[in-house]
Amino acid sequence: MEDVLRPLIVIGGSLAITLFIGWGADWLLRRIDARHPETPLWDLLRGCRLPLQVTVCTALLRGSYETINAEVITTHHTAIGRLLTLVLIAATAWLVIRGSGAIVESSYSRYAASAHDAARVRRVRTQVTLIQRVVAAVVGVVAASAMLLTFPAMRAVGTSMLASAGILGIVAGVAAQSTLGNLFAGLQIAFGDMVRIGDTVVVNGEWGTVEEITLTFLSVRTWDERRITMPVSYFTSQPFENWSRGGAQKTGTVLFHLDHHAPIEEMRTKLREIVQESRAWDGRDWSLVVTDTSPSTIVVRALMTARDSDDAWTVRCDVRERMITWLREQHPYALPRITTAPAPQPHLPTQPAHTDPPHEDHFARFDNGFRKS
Repeated sequence: MEDVLRPLIVIGGSLAITLFIGWGADWLLRRIDARHPETPLWDLLRGCRLPLQVTVCTALLRGSYETINAEVITTHHTAIGRLLTLVLIAATAWLVIRGSGAIVESSYSRYAASAHDAARVRRVRTQVTLIQRVVAAVVGVVAASAMLLTFPAMRAVGTSMLASAGILGIVAGVAAQSTLGNLFAGLQIAFGDMVRIGDTVVVNGEWGTVEEITLTFLSVRTWDERRITMPVSYFTSQPFENWSRGGAQKTGTVLFHLDHHAPIEEMRTKLREIVQESRAWDGRDWSLVVTDTSPSTIVVRALMTARDSDDAWTVRCDVRERMITWLREQHPYALPRITTAPAPQPHLPTQPAHTDPPHEDHFARFDNGFRKS
């Protein structure tokens, strides 16, 4: 009877204590969160309930399974102990990663709620994201190392690896040169304020928004919802356009190729009317000038400002569409034309047929008898 009751008491008691601790921690965090709604930390820490319960349950079982005299446990005593140790290490690492992530995310949320500079908020967001990944990577490596050291054979391997650390370090450095380069490039991007999550960039002729930055790659979401994945080392070694750096305000331009008879002054009046009716125009500036000419057309540039790149694109499309429609309806002669027929020849007076000039004498008569021509 004892062989049956003792395992039930140990396992059932461990589960009961685990559930009670998880419920109590969640209840306490909810009470604290209700009293301090300005701090999102306590609500974020509630996400640690599951790893906390796994850690507590595994720790209780690891400390009490030796008291069970069941035949199965006695036979596989070492294997069960090692398995519980591995689960305990993994659960602890999970709890540390989840807790550190909640703390970092809470700090960012409080900063973002009080900050007024959108560019600075994106910078902090990029740094926070990379810090979370670095912490997760470090904790994962430490946990994996601790799990390997629980095996006696791996301790001997670790000793031999430390003895030849110099050679292995050189080999690993050469083999992982690209990976290490991307790792340091990611840290340089995070703390060098080169590019941030949410920035509008142009890379390889593609326009898009930075959606994700990791320690090794960067993802750009294009305007047509494609994803361009690039190594972070590209942004430290190649030139690229960052439209969000130094402020989100943008200036958009639209070029019109028109006939020489285009009504420039009336186009200026129409452009002012269009931008004033457009919600995407920020009201800072606009202009319309002739920037170039050719034997057949002139180039008219319309300029308008916007709050960000998205609004600049919108106001450009609006100006282009409405201006062309207005020219087509009110001034069709201003649109460029292509001549497909020969030009009519000018009317010239007809020349008389060629005739020999009349014969003139070199000498003619005067009244007194002769005259000289």
